Amino acid sequence: MYHIGIAVYSWLFRLVAYFHPKAGKMVVGHKNTWKQLKAGLNPDKPWLWFHAASLGEFEQGRPIMERIRAEHPEYGLLLTFYSPSGYDVRKDYKGADLVCYLPFDRKKNVVRFLNLVNPSKAFFIKYEFWPNYLFELGKRSIPTYLVSGIFRPDQAFFKPIGLAYRRVLEPFTHFFVQDEISVSLLETLGYTTNVTLSGDTRFDRVLEIAQKAKQLDVVEAFVNGAKAANQPILVVGSSWPQDEQFLLPYFNEHPGMRLIIAPHEIHEGHLKAIESDLTRPSRRYTQASSEDAQNADCLIIDCFGLLSSIYRYGDMAYIGGGFGVGIHNTLEAAVYGIPVLFGPKHEKFAEAKALVSTGGAVCLQDGAALSATLDELVQQKEQRLEIGKKAGEMVKNGSGGTEILLKVLFN
Repeated sequence: MYHIGIAVYSWLFRLVAYFHPKAGKMVVGHKNTWKQLKAGLNPDKPWLWFHAASLGEFEQGRPIMERIRAEHPEYGLLLTFYSPSGYDVRKDYKGADLVCYLPFDRKKNVVRFLNLVNPSKAFFIKYEFWPNYLFELGKRSIPTYLVSGIFRPDQAFFKPIGLAYRRVLEPFTHFFVQDEISVSLLETLGYTTNVTLSGDTRFDRVLEIAQKAKQLDVVEAFVNGAKAANQPILVVGSSWPQDEQFLLPYFNEHPGMRLIIAPHEIHEGHLKAIESDLTRPSRRYTQASSEDAQNADCLIIDCFGLLSSIYRYGDMAYIGGGFGVGIHNTLEAAVYGIPVLFGPKHEKFAEAKALVSTGGAVCLQDGAALSATLDELVQQKEQRLEIGKKAGEMVKNGSGGTEILLKVLFN
């Protein structure tokens, strides 16, 4: 049934590609994959294959790839993506020797792909389970690993009718999982000796990012202006309109704070909508001089690639998406030891739940909760510092997963 389903899916996908730009990118990318593999694979070295669905999973695999590249240069590294949003951003990633799309999980594609790559080891990040790839890897006795895996009781693997799904887990040589719940769930299926609690490797990644944070002169001028006025700074990262409907009115009515906002989408329409909703002085980052920034109450980040460095300038952070599609990366803010706030849609994010449970983050159910929480944090510096300390400690305590994984692989 799965084979028929994936065949129909790939056929329909090609049909949709004529009308949908994102699907069109994938179809073109899949065609180019075979050329990329033939041209880029060096047959004289063993290859390690890492697969990530998109950018979030890539960030979990990144610290492992970069450590292997530094310590085991004898290996070639192949990175594949499923999503165009991952491939388009990281197609030139220098930490891998070759980056391409993963062909659809059809038997003929799987055999062709593995014949070309012949990986020494394969790594699937978080929750990528492609049956045909996994079964063929198992058939060829290629060591296969799940990295930063996370399992939930409601997944099909753990239901009475989940036998077919459970078979997908059999080819894995080792499971590196994020939490004790995942360890316990795998134990119920008989996986005990090949399961390691290694945590989320993104903790290692955000610590590395924090150590290499960029100095941003315009942002520093903005911060100097806030300090001179004794105004704490709220950094809003990856915001959506659903977040901004609560945040911007609050900011307008509370002159005792300043705001740095980095919206998830930075097209002109969204930027203008933010500016029109603000009643206090604002400047766009790319258009501001240091003097402009120092005198502004709000700095709008209208370019990509800076947010992970900008969080260090904040006294507190709000992570967008919690009132809509689901929250974005909370660890990039928490690593700097500042309180982290977000909306209710965070239940599928283990790191966000851990931040809440350890007291380093606050989940806001609605606009009233947002206002009450910001009132406390703006007015009570000691409370702000205490919550931030817990956030920073949670990230530090969760690090080390990369080291655990490498010891199992290479010792």
